[in-house]
Order: sequence, then C-alpha cells, then structure tokens
Amino acid sequence: MKMRKALALGVVSALTLGTLGLTGCGAKDTGSSTSGGSGELTGALTVAGSDTMVNMAQAWAETFMTANPGVQISVKGGGSGTGIAALINGTIDIADASREMKPEELAQLSTATKTAVARDGIAVVVNAANSVEDISLGDLGKIYRGEITNWKDVGGADAPIVLVSRDSSSGTYEYFKEAVVGKDKEFAKSAKLLASTQAIVDEVKANPNAIGYIGVGYESSDIKVVKVDGVASSVATVLDGTYELSRDLYVYTAKAPEGLAKAYIDWIVSADGQAIVKDQGFVPLP
Repeated sequence: MKMRKALALGVVSALTLGTLGLTGCGAKDTGSSTSGGSGELTGALTVAGSDTMVNMAQAWAETFMTANPGVQISVKGGGSGTGIAALINGTIDIADASREMKPEELAQLSTATKTAVARDGIAVVVNAANSVEDISLGDLGKIYRGEITNWKDVGGADAPIVLVSRDSSSGTYEYFKEAVVGKDKEFAKSAKLLASTQAIVDEVKANPNAIGYIGVGYESSDIKVVKVDGVASSVATVLDGTYELSRDLYVYTAKAPEGLAKAYIDWIVSADGQAIVKDQGFVPLP
C-alpha cells in the first residue's frame, strides 16, 4: 500500500523546529510571542480535519518535529467539515480540508485564510476480483445515484453493486457529490456511508461487489483502481490534467498565519514538505 508509513488517527506528535528562529503559542494565540533570543521555536499547534489528509499531516508533523524539541503539534482527522467547524469555534489552530470552505462557513469566519498544500486525485476502486477495468464518468454517476445497480450493466459479472462512500462530514464526499453524483442529485439510499478512507479500503477489499472512492495516496495493491473514461488516477495524470477527478488540498487558519503557524505552513509548502506529499502518494504542488 502507498501508505506503508500510515500513522494512527488522532496521534499527538511532539515537533521541533530549531532553525526557524520564531516562537509560537497555542490555539488561542498562535505565534504572538518571541523566541527570547534563543533562536529556538517553541509552542503548540492543534490540527484537525480532512481524513484524506490525516496520514500526510501526521507525516509532516513527525518530520517537522525531528528538527527542534520545543514544539508540540497534535493531529486529528474527523473530516473536513469537522475541522472547519473546530476552526470556526476557535478550538484548533489549523484545519486540514479537502474542499474549500462553504459560503455559510466563511460567513461565520470571514478572516479565514486558505493555503493550498497539495493536490489529490479521487481514485475509483473495486475489489481485486472484479473484472471491470474502466467506467465512464456518466455511468459512475448513475451507479452512485442508484440508476445502475448490477455490474453486468458496466461490463462486469451478473452481481449487485454495493456502494461505499465517505460520510457527509467528508470533503471528499462533497467533491464526489458535485463532480460525479451531481450538485442537485443525491447518493443512492443504499450507499454505505463510512467514517474514514481506510474504512472504504477495508470494505472494498473484503466485498467482491463493492465500489468506493479514495484519495490517490490510499491506493494499494490489494484493491483495484478502475480507470475513469479511459484514464487511471495517478500523480502523473493529476499533474498533467488528464484525470478529471482531481482537486486541491488545503489548510485553513482563522486569520493570516503568524508565528509558529506561519513557520509550519511555510515549511509544508517548501521543497521538504512537498517531498513528504510525494512520499505519501499524493501530488506535490506544481
């Protein structure tokens, strides 16, 4: 699996940043203090949100930590909507999001600042035993709306299609609904709504009739990635724009980042942070 280094959700990581020469604070006052002349970054950050991003976020945190022992960063998943809600409520410093904030969310936090940190392709996956190799985007929408319910109708075996989806707190769910199901349409009532990307992987791996969708960083050898309109999801096809189901991944702060939060985000978009994006199977910024 591309996520061989996958880390548990909700793990708290102690991070260090010795050479950046800034000092950060916690959730209520990120980065307003100074280094006191020591040149060592100290303080704490809390990060929560996108389940698609959580392993990558944890990897960023672990690597960032090894540089300086003065910083603590906690990383949790829960979904983009959960992270954004926590940012609006002032209980975290950074929200990971696989979608943009909605107008109603921005109305509650008009100072929110968005930074793109990676790109992602949405891979359509089936059980390894499934004979289907390619699905059109139109048929994929019909499958997830419940209009196509048997694999034989898309070139597979005579067997019922089992729909697996993220739950509505997920930014990936929101993206897939708009790009595939249809902005004004609904998922089939039979769809199994699961709380994590890993749960989708596990369900598709175990169920020969299942179909699901995941970020490219979660692709693995024990499930099968189906082409969409003849194009397979990959870092290369996301970068060159030939794979249609792709989107940016973001971090949000309650205002323009300062101090520790700024130092951390600047590092994420640097060459070192983007190397981790690539290592985790996602797509670095162009």
